[in-house]
Amino acid sequence: MIPDVIDLSDLIDNSEGISKIVMESVQSMLLKLALQMARDDYLVRRQRQAQGIAIAKEQHKYLGRRANKTKNSHILPLRQKGLTIKAVADIVGVSESTVKRVCREQKLK
Repeated sequence: MIPDVIDLSDLIDNSEGISKIVMESVQSMLLKLALQMARDDYLVRRQRQAQGIAIAKEQHKYLGRRANKTKNSHILPLRQKGLTIKAVADIVGVSESTVKRVCREQKLK
C-alpha cells in the first residue's frame, strides 16, 4: 500500500455485505485521491521548474548542458569509415540522436 494513505484492508476483510462494498469504494476513492494529489504535485513542480529555467534564460544564466567535445570529435571519423549510426553511438557511448545531431551540424559548416 502507499505510505500515509489510510488502509482499510483489515476492516474490509472482517466485514460483509453492504459495509464491505462501501469500505472497498472508500478505499478505492482514497487511493485515487492520493494518486491525483501526487500527479498534481508532480505537474506543479514541473511547471515551476520550467518557469525558473525561463527566467534564468532571460538573464542569460541558463546555458543548458554542454556538449562533450571529446566524444563528439570521435563521431565524424567513425561515420566516415562507413559505420552505422547505431554502431558509432555504441562505440562512442552516446545516443543515436547525438550522432545524428553532430553529423547534421558538421554538414551545416
